[in-house]
Amino acid sequence: MSSAVQKRRPQTAQQFVLEELRRAITTGELRPGGPIRQEALAARFEVSRVPLREALKALEAEGLVVHHVHRGYFVAELSLDDLEEIYRIRELLETEAVRMAVRWMPDGTVATLERIQREVERAADEGDVAAMATANRLFHFTLIEASGMPRLVRLIASLWDATDAYRSLYYTDSPNRKQAIREHRAVISALRHGDEEAAVRWLDEHRAHAVAALRRVLDARAPEGD
Repeated sequence: MSSAVQKRRPQTAQQFVLEELRRAITTGELRPGGPIRQEALAARFEVSRVPLREALKALEAEGLVVHHVHRGYFVAELSLDDLEEIYRIRELLETEAVRMAVRWMPDGTVATLERIQREVERAADEGDVAAMATANRLFHFTLIEASGMPRLVRLIASLWDATDAYRSLYYTDSPNRKQAIREHRAVISALRHGDEEAAVRWLDEHRAHAVAALRRVLDARAPEGD
């Protein structure tokens, strides 16, 4: 087991497996629709099948995996309708959060976003999709949390959790990474000038471009005749 994994390992085997499986799914290492091979994972994580099964049940409850009788567990796969619905709900909730954030933004928030954006761009330049996805999420939630509305933040986080694996697919393509960088920079500029409408507009475009790209991905993965 790598030293990086050892450092991440919490106290119980089930917690460890749960965190590692969630990370593998949300970073795209385990792709939507792909099978979860329990024997290989048990060997990789050096655990028995018991904590692995318990972790899979927890992930099933979260909607990240599905169980098919006689076939086993698979990474959950969203339909285009599911994806578009989630992004539409995000638009409604995040618009409220961003408007509140612009009005009540704590000192230093823009500087923090600029620092995180440098990490987003470093990961993009290196083609490190997992690191970019992680930095991207931190960027957005730093802004969302500035709203001072923790219940709203939790609702938005649950929607992000449901689509994290697809976000990694989006960042696989270099043009998508460059597009996201341009939009992040525009959001920062709007925030620096206290321009609420521009911040909302750029974030709307940011989500719309992601949905359009993911629509193409899902269309390409659909069986012919569907």
